[in-house]
Amino acid sequence: MDVRNEKTISFAVMHFTVAFTVAYLLTGSFVVGGAVALVEPAINTVVFYFHERFWSRLSDTPETATEAKNPLSAICSH
Repeated sequence: MDVRNEKTISFAVMHFTVAFTVAYLLTGSFVVGGAVALVEPAINTVVFYFHERFWSRLSDTPETATEAKNPLSAICSH
């Protein structure tokens, strides 16, 4: 198995575990903990998609592209 796949799977397991544990500790309910562990990562995935689109568009602007080529341009232009 590719290391990236292993990393993705381990992150997903960690994410579900953290979501379940936090929800369970706050509510004392296995049902709520399980629901949050399933729903929160799904919503987070959709939000991440739009987050990436936003940053992709931001990095496509001419000003940002120039700064990306020369990181010192932001400091030297002032």
